Amino acid sequence: MSRLTYFGRPFTAFDPANKEHRKWFAEFQARRSWGQCPVRFIIPDDSGDLLTLIQRRLVDYYTQREFGNIFFDKG
Repeated sequence: MSRLTYFGRPFTAFDPANKEHRKWFAEFQARRSWGQCPVRFIIPDDSGDLLTLIQRRLVDYYTQREFGNIFFDKG
């Protein structure tokens, strides 16, 4: 087993409901580096790159929080 498993930052999936995850992403945007982030975010599926995944989840999170469940009439 690699030493990085023991000494590296732990892996976690980005959760927009987690205030710390949002704070770490804001710090990344300010610094343009994940160097100060205590975790490594993973991409759980084939949805593209990490930044796109986080941005999409944040948009969904804030839209849901702002508007709730809105159903549009398609007719």
